[in-house]
Amino acid sequence: MRYGYWLPVFGGWLRNIDDEGMTASWDYVRRLAQRSEEIGYDLTLIAELLLNDIKGIDAPSLDAWSTAAALAAVTQRLELMVAVRPSFHPPAIFAKQAANIDRISNGRLSLNVVSAWWKDEARRYGAEFDEHDDRYARTKEWLDVVDGAWSDPAFSHHGRFYNHDDIILEPKPVSRPGRRRPTIYAGGESEAAKTMIALQCDAYVMHGDPPERIAPKIADMQRRREQASEALGIDLPPMQFGVAAYAIVRDSEREVTAEIDRITNVAVGSPGYHNYRDWIANTKLEQQVSLQDYSVSNRGLRAGLTGTPDQVVERVAEFANAGVDLLLLQCSPQLEEMERFADEVIGARV
Repeated sequence: MRYGYWLPVFGGWLRNIDDEGMTASWDYVRRLAQRSEEIGYDLTLIAELLLNDIKGIDAPSLDAWSTAAALAAVTQRLELMVAVRPSFHPPAIFAKQAANIDRISNGRLSLNVVSAWWKDEARRYGAEFDEHDDRYARTKEWLDVVDGAWSDPAFSHHGRFYNHDDIILEPKPVSRPGRRRPTIYAGGESEAAKTMIALQCDAYVMHGDPPERIAPKIADMQRRREQASEALGIDLPPMQFGVAAYAIVRDSEREVTAEIDRITNVAVGSPGYHNYRDWIANTKLEQQVSLQDYSVSNRGLRAGLTGTPDQVVERVAEFANAGVDLLLLQCSPQLEEMERFADEVIGARV
């Protein structure tokens, strides 16, 4: 099992608490990233939103890509999975910028490709906002251009969304055995999303759910991957699988229950509630999402990484048996809770 965490670029993860003790600042995220390497974490996911989805749109939030470039220079082994919305980035220019960051990090960059859901953010920043399935059609074509620019000496593309003649991109991303390009992660529960991911991505990242719900999703994506290989006439490498989870480790179940109660009393008038409605309206999810689910993002509590150390260790083992390779954790306050998780869960599984 690999352990990752969401970098708190929004200054926290809780929609009902103003100050979680982790500011949206370079000083905090640098300290967190450097400490995470020391205590056993493998990866950080740097979310890309230009407005603050958690604390309200007028609250501070860090830019994903300049933060990633800075972290590339001050960390040693941490994989930097950076979210990218194709409708916000021209693909050839993005490919150049990402290749440069990958070189700075010595091959530690990866992408989390997100087909944007926040219509109001796109309006405010002047980005394209397609209908749901068109967003995935754009993402597919965008990935064709990025991958071609990373792979070919000169690459041309003429499609529905993008047109390029003779892209020359040097230096290219770091290439080594088992890694021909930065790993491409993506998530999505619609048919359009899963079809695209099976064909063009390397890893599938899922919202929080218990292992018994995750296992059939993994089996489905493995089947889709085999079908994609047959359609292309090549052997695509096996997919990797990650799950988002909110972690609460305490000495007693009473303390766990009290913490869950503390973080989930999101009111209708809270700063992020309008964004919640926008997200529900512009995504196609397999399950109804409650306001309690939304309170900690990405259905994180449904993963069930909450309990005593022994209970959480057992839950991690269940995810591993279901085929999960990566757990992406949120917690609050991030640094203190990650240190607890590393000591009592990661350390116990070594």
